[in-house]
Amino acid sequence: MSWDLSCPDWADRLRTGRSLVPDLPIDRARGDRAVAVFNKLRLADVPETPTLAEAGGDWFRDIVRALFGSQDPVTRARAIRELLLLVPKKNSKTTNGALLMLTALLLNERPHGSLIMTAPVHDVAQLAFDAAAGAIALDPVLEKKLHVREHLKTIIHRETKAELQIMSFDPAALTGQKPVAVLIDELHVVAKMSKAASAIRQLRGGMLPYPEAFMAFITTQSEEAPTGVFRAELQKARAIRDGRQRGAMLPVLYELPEEIQKKEDEWKDPKHWPMVTPNAGRSITIERLVEDMQTAESTSKEELLAWASQHLNVQIGLALRSDAWAGALFWEQQGEKRISLEELIERSEVIVAGGDGGGLDDLLGLAVIGRDRETREWLLWTHAWAHEIALERRKEIAPRLLDFQSDGDLTIVEKIGEDVEQFADIIARLEESGLLHQIGLDPAGIGSILDALAAKEVPEDKIVGISQGWKLGGAIKTTERKLAEGVLLHGGQRLMNWCVGNAKVEPRGNAILITKQASGTGKIDPLMATFNAISLISLNPDAKSGGFFDSFA
Repeated sequence: MSWDLSCPDWADRLRTGRSLVPDLPIDRARGDRAVAVFNKLRLADVPETPTLAEAGGDWFRDIVRALFGSQDPVTRARAIRELLLLVPKKNSKTTNGALLMLTALLLNERPHGSLIMTAPVHDVAQLAFDAAAGAIALDPVLEKKLHVREHLKTIIHRETKAELQIMSFDPAALTGQKPVAVLIDELHVVAKMSKAASAIRQLRGGMLPYPEAFMAFITTQSEEAPTGVFRAELQKARAIRDGRQRGAMLPVLYELPEEIQKKEDEWKDPKHWPMVTPNAGRSITIERLVEDMQTAESTSKEELLAWASQHLNVQIGLALRSDAWAGALFWEQQGEKRISLEELIERSEVIVAGGDGGGLDDLLGLAVIGRDRETREWLLWTHAWAHEIALERRKEIAPRLLDFQSDGDLTIVEKIGEDVEQFADIIARLEESGLLHQIGLDPAGIGSILDALAAKEVPEDKIVGISQGWKLGGAIKTTERKLAEGVLLHGGQRLMNWCVGNAKVEPRGNAILITKQASGTGKIDPLMATFNAISLISLNPDAKSGGFFDSFA
């Protein structure tokens, strides 16, 4: 059976405080039974240990009712096989998740069934286990039904022998599991782990034999632009919510409408906060959030944005820090609907290119800028290459690199040298178009690029050395101005959004520097390639070009 799980009026529901669970043809008796079990559980870490009937919110009861009420009484198959709950911190996310899984253990009918709740770090997993074990200890009936094995963080149903295991997220341990229910807490953090997507895929595969199985994700927004499996699941949930896609995932997304998220003075207004704080008045108050925001704002811009991502689910685009590059303020607004290389060649009267990077754990970046023959706007297209070694050495950014590969903006090569060969192929193509003026390169460590360009018969006099360090400050400032003026257009690539967000400014006398050293693990090679190309296009190029060894811009 397939249900329409869309909720196209979600923004109005948020504004009026209504449930984000749409009207569904659930088995009301089955759903109400699950809510009755959930309501009897007690909160062990709250004064007077109230039941969820007393202290819980209707917003989460609606989720419990829909999830368990979606099961067909004959086939046992669920119409809702997955849940993605996006809810800010301090809304009892982990506690509710743990008690949801305890409810699932109590209602499970499969002998020896395996239920798993997992979180990215030990402390969160321990909090979840303490919530479940605490609820059991406070109820004599549950103490008889369930056996708590503290040292294994496992709860066993004495009659069905089913087990609920609460654990830290470990792809190796999760591979090969065949669970009847899985809950993954803080998906946005899990998504940063190497092989996280593979582990979740394995869990889904292990659930296939069980028609009653379900997987739930409960998470806050990320402090950075969403990436990896978190981005993929969030995109799917939004598409189902908005009616653009059908699926068996129930999307419950407490996020501000886009017109509010995009304006800082809007999302900073506390009048909007109840929309995304469903547990207000219970585990958190709006007054306390106001105090916390004021503290974050007085600390730094970076801290304010991090606070907004975690407590208001504001999705962060570029990482606008106190040391961020000024051009980042205007970058996203200058993104067009994908400017392809073909379109750039077709629209341009002259083209320049820039290159940077290329170490084994670095990116090799290529930037191509064309001057529009009609508007004289600068059109930017970029691409990057990474060796497979980079995925292994830079595991913290590997999910992002794989995302960029799926976008078509990054190529991961197996053999050393393939990257510079493909780089040279593109430059040769620009040369064949008759529009290439020059290509600017960092003079340090570019021997392999020069060899590849020579093999493609790119004229040596079109290869220009671009001095780096403080001498690149003019190009950086020019890029800022052209973005602010609205005459530098790019393709809105996530790759470049990331690189621009990584760029950190380092003052040096009267100049500014953007260096790889200052930017740390975040890669900026395609952005540095862009600055090299800007150095050339800003000279208002004509048909003349100089040689590499005697021309330094």
